[in-house]
Amino acid sequence: MKNTFGNTITLTIFGESHGPAIGGVLDGLPPGLKIDEEDIRKMNDRRRPAGKTGTARREADRLEFLSGVKDGYSEGTPLAFIIRNTDVKRHDYDALTGIARPGHADYSAQMKYLGYQDASGGGHFSGRLTAVLTTAGAILMRALEEKGILIGTHISVLGGIEDQKLDTLDPADQLRELRGKQFAVLNEEAGEKMRMLIEQTAEQKDSVGGILETGIAGLPAGIGEPFFDSLESMLAHVLFSIPAVKGVEFGSGFGFAEMKGSEASDPFALRDDRVVTLANHNGGVNGGISNGMPVTLRTAYKPVSSIGKPQKTISFEKMEETEIEIQGRHDPAIVHRACAVQDAVCALVIADMLAVRYGTLWLKGGCE
Repeated sequence: MKNTFGNTITLTIFGESHGPAIGGVLDGLPPGLKIDEEDIRKMNDRRRPAGKTGTARREADRLEFLSGVKDGYSEGTPLAFIIRNTDVKRHDYDALTGIARPGHADYSAQMKYLGYQDASGGGHFSGRLTAVLTTAGAILMRALEEKGILIGTHISVLGGIEDQKLDTLDPADQLRELRGKQFAVLNEEAGEKMRMLIEQTAEQKDSVGGILETGIAGLPAGIGEPFFDSLESMLAHVLFSIPAVKGVEFGSGFGFAEMKGSEASDPFALRDDRVVTLANHNGGVNGGISNGMPVTLRTAYKPVSSIGKPQKTISFEKMEETEIEIQGRHDPAIVHRACAVQDAVCALVIADMLAVRYGTLWLKGGCE
């Protein structure tokens, strides 16, 4: 399995949904980077379920550092941490042994790992491991913010309900506003309608998907490698690693298909001796490299596959067709919880690509 991501700053993840713990190893950090456990807790709180809009599984997500941290600062050696699983119920999945849950990785994992995988709660394929991504991202987001780089994500669309759009030319104030929100929207009225829809969908034993929009402001021009390690391809790589993501677009994305060249190109201009573009259809990226404008991207999340309605499937152990109604604790939507995760993985990519360009010490101000 490929569980490590990154070039200069790397993250390795491990663990299963109902195993004793999940965790990660963040390697390549500069020494002396501030590790603020309160920042990490707040970001993980945004990822955790709350109220009627999330699963009844409630994990404390208590972080334990095993190495790489001393007196609140990174040592520069591999930073290893674990988050223990305390609210596990393996028996919820006993009746599903050998059954392929529609939309889940049960069958494909069976084919790859020959039955040796931990299938409870999705095992290593579970969204539970996004707590590891969020923890690592929180460490890097603080370092990026100290360099003037802001990352923020909101629920752009949920079940057809639309939020206010990000300002693609200057989203900094909006990104700051989103950082502290448990339910990240720019228009509270739209957010309340989304909450009501999630609750109604849960009562119907169903689930709902949506679209997240992320902005990255303050990124200097010149970040990214052409072709295989372009800024877009690296971001897309890690975004598609978030469970339930099925689509990624940058800037105007698929909207380009309906434009003419005169509409799609972003005219260049000078403002206070700074190069800018007067529009940002390309989402701050040209040729796979940042152009100094805000990076904007959108991701499509499918509805949660675990629902209480009857679904047709098969038993791959008995090789027969069957029908299931999935029981246990599941989210009616994960889009709102994924905002913090999306912030985190974008921070991982941006920090890594900046380290490739300028060296790791740049992140803590050691090499200007």
